[in-house]
Amino acid sequence: MVNTESFEFEGIYHIFSHVNGTEIIFREASNYQFFLEKVEKYIHPIADIYAYCLLPNHFHLLLRFKSFENVNNENEHQFLMKPFSDLLNAYAKAYNKVYNRKGALFLNTIKRKKVNDEKYLLKVVHYIHNNPVHHGIVNNIENWKHSSYKSFFNLEKESKLDRKTILDYFETIEDFMVYHNSNVEYDYLDLE
Repeated sequence: MVNTESFEFEGIYHIFSHVNGTEIIFREASNYQFFLEKVEKYIHPIADIYAYCLLPNHFHLLLRFKSFENVNNENEHQFLMKPFSDLLNAYAKAYNKVYNRKGALFLNTIKRKKVNDEKYLLKVVHYIHNNPVHHGIVNNIENWKHSSYKSFFNLEKESKLDRKTILDYFETIEDFMVYHNSNVEYDYLDLE
């Protein structure tokens, strides 16, 4: 079930959030870039990001939290949740100012699902990268600029993503591409 699991150090999670209401959270290309800059500022210090996809009205992140010795286990969830609150608040404040709007931009909670096995991990990667196709925004994942998919094909280019961890599950980059273009059942992703 989504949202019932607490964040834990070294845990892998599929994290997503949706706009509050029917608006969009990314109106123009600069919004996507600004959001990624905020992800780098607030989330990268606490987690290794494996994959992401930003869509006009929601976003997905797949990440693995780092471990912090100076925080006791009872406060892990709060410690790891605060940067997400800071991320969404910082983005919403800037967005509201630029577009002269007021009120909450995102739903109240970050949805999250812990990833406990390799099969689930690979399905989530597939799901995240194929999300723009699933929602009918593009016909091919290669046509969506606001996901991590294309960065896996240009390993010479520096990236904040932990691409190696995901690519280690595939023999070749061609296998990675074939997997992403295959039909995968999302039977137990539990995204509601």
